[in-house]
Amino acid sequence: MEKWVKDLKTLVGIQLTARQVAAFQRYEDELLEWNSRMNLTAIRDREGIRTKHFLDSLSCILAFRERPPERLIDIGTGAGFPGIPLKIIYPRMKLTLVESVGKKLEFCRHIVQTLELEDVTLLQARAEALGQDRAHREQYDWAVARAVASLPVLAEYLLPLVTLGGKMLAQKGESAHAEAVAAEKAIRVLGGELQQIIPVLVPGIAEERYLVVVDKVAITPPGYPRRVGLPARRPIQ
Repeated sequence: MEKWVKDLKTLVGIQLTARQVAAFQRYEDELLEWNSRMNLTAIRDREGIRTKHFLDSLSCILAFRERPPERLIDIGTGAGFPGIPLKIIYPRMKLTLVESVGKKLEFCRHIVQTLELEDVTLLQARAEALGQDRAHREQYDWAVARAVASLPVLAEYLLPLVTLGGKMLAQKGESAHAEAVAAEKAIRVLGGELQQIIPVLVPGIAEERYLVVVDKVAITPPGYPRRVGLPARRPIQ
């Protein structure tokens, strides 16, 4: 894991503690073991986990530099990405993991318990429902998602959860700029304003990667998010 630790320092400028390295090693071991029994992720080798899961997740730190999250919600977390790697880096951060697939959330719960992570809430839910729930609506200073939906749809999932003055972060590939253009109206309607698109060069990943950061500059109108399934079927255009 020594090379991976160096790659992380190159990527985001952070030197991990021995305890953090041990946590990532345990996470990797558990993911491999669980993946041998159930289909959690398509990536099933150590190198792939370290680059395409851990490094890619931690590239979010490039957007946090001036403002590390206090309350972060990760929508469609899957096997815990990017939320759990970020929690290992920011142990004081209050983290909410949202996943609609039960077996994936079960794995996340196992990892949270195994690594003894505190202040982590796990929810089997849909983003549209949470966005209309007073306990979650406009309660987070960061809402993040990785490979969940196109940006116009993602904006409707994430922005209703972000407090005024907070930010949403979408991890995207080569389509980032085109999606940002397509999402202009949705972002505006939902109370957002595109802040920046940060290019990311993840060691070991040849594909283009970007962080799309949107500021929450106005309260989201009460009609959004719309009912479950509607944002994906009829994105705001």
